[in-house]
Amino acid sequence: MIRQSPDNQIESAFPPLARVPYHVGMIMDGNGRWAKARGLIRHAGHRAGVDNIRPTLEASVEFGIKVLTIYAFSTENWSRPIEEVSGLMRLLGMALRSRLQELHENGAQIRHSGRFTGISEELQKQILHAVDYTKHNDRIILNVAFNYSGRGEILDATRQIIKDGIDPDSLSEETFSRYLYTEGLPDPDLIIRTGGDWRMSNFLIWQSVYAEYYSTPTYWPAFDKTELYKALVEFNRRERRFGSVPDAE
Repeated sequence: MIRQSPDNQIESAFPPLARVPYHVGMIMDGNGRWAKARGLIRHAGHRAGVDNIRPTLEASVEFGIKVLTIYAFSTENWSRPIEEVSGLMRLLGMALRSRLQELHENGAQIRHSGRFTGISEELQKQILHAVDYTKHNDRIILNVAFNYSGRGEILDATRQIIKDGIDPDSLSEETFSRYLYTEGLPDPDLIIRTGGDWRMSNFLIWQSVYAEYYSTPTYWPAFDKTELYKALVEFNRRERRFGSVPDAE
């Protein structure tokens, strides 16, 4: 359940922040390393990673985040061993079956960003059903980047723009953005990567040009409310200039 205190106040352990990012992107990395450190198989790490989406979504609601985009499966992940890929597909299907009603009742709107190519027909139906079933919810948007590629997204948008006969001279950034998977969503304010690496890994590369970037060595299954709050605190320390120069300079 997406919990919130009766008076809508975050617990005293997490003092209110001056600024809360409207849209947070999450590169969920480190499942395999988390499992290896515990002597477990990689699939156990992926399962723990899926289980961690729920508390992270709850914490996002409590802190006031309105859009959470999670990087669940990239197009590059198809190159992993077939057993691992099949396991990830099954985990998504199980999560949709077991959590959809709860997410809907708690006001979460589910969106999908990515291609359907390669995904089984049954899983496609589950994804489309979840998107349609929750489309009127407005407490928080959970945008799942599944079978996603940032470059692929730009290519898909370009192909559709050409098919639609858009005049190149009239093409603007605003028009191009409407052809992206994230159409209708604001650009992310903050990108968080767990697992310690500093790569964007082909994630929201058009949308995140002015997003603040935060990397933590904490593996995704261990990334909890406290870790999310640390990222938000760091976000508040940043001065977002968007290419301009402050008057003081």
